[in-house]
Amino acid sequence: MPANSVILAYSGGLDTSCILAWLVEKGFQVTAYLADIGQEEDYVAVRKNALLLGAKEVVIDDLKSEFVCEFAWPGVACGLRYEGRYLLGTSLARPVICKGLVRAALERNIGHFAHGATGKGNDQVRFELGCAALAPHLKAIVPWRDAEFTRRFKGRQDLIAYAKAKGFPVPATPAAPYSTDANLLHISYESGMLEDPAVSAPKGIFNMTTDPEDAPDVAQDIEIGFEKGLPTSVKVLPDGAEVSKSPVELFTILNAVAGKHGVGRIDIVENRFIGLKSRGVYESPGMTVLFLAHLDLETFCLDREVLKAMRGLKDSMTDFVYNGFWFSPECNFVRDCLLRGQNDVNGKVKVRLFKGSVSVLSRKDSGSGSLYNQALVSMDEEGGFTPSDSTGFINCHALRLREYARYRSNLK
Repeated sequence: MPANSVILAYSGGLDTSCILAWLVEKGFQVTAYLADIGQEEDYVAVRKNALLLGAKEVVIDDLKSEFVCEFAWPGVACGLRYEGRYLLGTSLARPVICKGLVRAALERNIGHFAHGATGKGNDQVRFELGCAALAPHLKAIVPWRDAEFTRRFKGRQDLIAYAKAKGFPVPATPAAPYSTDANLLHISYESGMLEDPAVSAPKGIFNMTTDPEDAPDVAQDIEIGFEKGLPTSVKVLPDGAEVSKSPVELFTILNAVAGKHGVGRIDIVENRFIGLKSRGVYESPGMTVLFLAHLDLETFCLDREVLKAMRGLKDSMTDFVYNGFWFSPECNFVRDCLLRGQNDVNGKVKVRLFKGSVSVLSRKDSGSGSLYNQALVSMDEEGGFTPSDSTGFINCHALRLREYARYRSNLK
């Protein structure tokens, strides 16, 4: 294993391009690794620029199917939503990048990995914990925590000047006063002008979704099928054929339809793992629809106490994923438990998309029946339930409340 070999998680942007050139200056043989997880990218230009900056090899790895099947779909089935709002679009992407990067490193007998994540963010933790779990022998090189690198590059202007000196084409000024991170699940917008929580995001910032005010005036209904909690089909109503294609195609259809109707935008302040609060603006059209449809079907299909038991597990796994512990033993255990609980989540959910909102219209089981017993719950027939039994049920629960009232009255 060459002591000076390194694989760099490469995006093709300013930071990782400068890091690539800096690593070459330091005497490393650099393999630039770019994961294709659904972001729009000029891969020809990315490869050309990386080689221009001194990369020994450029690997462009198509991980879209792996990303959806192994990470996005379990994220939907496990009901992951950080702090009640964020659907983990970036958090779910990092472990699949780690898998691909480690795979490429092992194939090439590379001894180091590097990334361009900053010292204040979550991604540094996710990349390094992911690689530690998958390839403990790989040593991390982290320029944004390296004293020599940070003395030389104080900010974006220093990076731009360095890139120009290296012949790497960059704009004279930033294209936008914020940073973006895109993949098939979402786009995030952070930093720059967005660091002030009191400043509204610019109207033209979004790329995946129409502004709800400009969305169509006619609602769109769609029906989503699930098997064992995983999405299997999408039907655009009223006349669209049911689509049961690859997971990537299903997700692409959902993104397009939901995005057209302005679904999936949030603007939040969240708590980073390292202890800082940060403001993020996200758009996740397809994930938003899937999360809400799955939640409805899950409640329809599963026992009340099972749902209650799963609630804490969902919160735990959400934290594991957000904090970078996807490959940890505890995350493996909780994920297996949650996915085991999805065995009976089978059926279809009809939802309506309209100017940024998602409304569940109906749900039905897959034909094998469900815990919903219409005859038993009906107000028009007994259905096997004896109403008078409720008297004893209520009296038992009221006993505690009566005793508490007696106790309080004696204190006066």
